[in-house]
Amino acid sequence: MATFPMAPLFRQSVGFDRFSDLFEAALRNDSASTYPPYNIEKHGESNYRIVIAMAGFEEADLDLQVNRSVLTVAGGRREPENSEDASAVTYLHRGIAQRGFKLSFNLADHIEVRSANLSNGLLSIELERVVPEEAKPRRIEIKQGDKPTLLN
Repeated sequence: MATFPMAPLFRQSVGFDRFSDLFEAALRNDSASTYPPYNIEKHGESNYRIVIAMAGFEEADLDLQVNRSVLTVAGGRREPENSEDASAVTYLHRGIAQRGFKLSFNLADHIEVRSANLSNGLLSIELERVVPEEAKPRRIEIKQGDKPTLLN
């Protein structure tokens, strides 16, 4: 696999060290993250939705967590608690995958998870960009006058 020098991308940036990690992770592209299939949608300026196909999974089979701007969705099919239920089913063909999985999504700054809903075999996770006032752009006044003084 070819590697690309990232230095030119970071010459004119300050405090964006995390981006180099994101680029390196994208270049490594993990093929294990293709199951289950999912969509990432943008709705308007600040709303996003992740939709994951969850055929055969129930709410109790899934675990959603956010830790340090990483959303993790994990799941695995639980075995029936009653041994009679397990012996009653004989699969002639088992084409619906219900294997365990773990998906991770790096969330940008100020993205918050608002809700999650499992309906008709689709898990929808609603996200919203909420930028605090101190992080919004502000105009800096330019003053005229004396020469700047040096700080000691």
